[in-house]
Amino acid sequence: MKHPLKSKQRGLSFIGLVLTSALIVSVFIVGAKLVPTVIEHQAILKALNKAQGGNTVPEVRAIFDKAATIDDISSVSGKDLEVTKNGEKVVVKVAYNKEIELVGPAYLLIKYTGSSK
Repeated sequence: MKHPLKSKQRGLSFIGLVLTSALIVSVFIVGAKLVPTVIEHQAILKALNKAQGGNTVPEVRAIFDKAATIDDISSVSGKDLEVTKNGEKVVVKVAYNKEIELVGPAYLLIKYTGSSK
């Protein structure tokens, strides 16, 4: 008794499933290491906007340092800020790099910049 030919099989092979799973896990791990740095950057931007209320450079840096203590900011301190005046408005800028260790000697380098509004 002959069986009719089956149509071409579709789906993932075991090796394809393992490779796809490895890719998804790798992306998840990198994302899990990346999210805290993005959250810290958002806190830094918020602190820059608070520090903009100062009139002198030491006052701006002190306001930022207080906000950094409250928000647990460790990547940037008040001495890393660039404080300028644009007319009557104080503009506070910051630029910093964040390295995230991936595997062995491989790192992910993220360059963050930001300024007050």
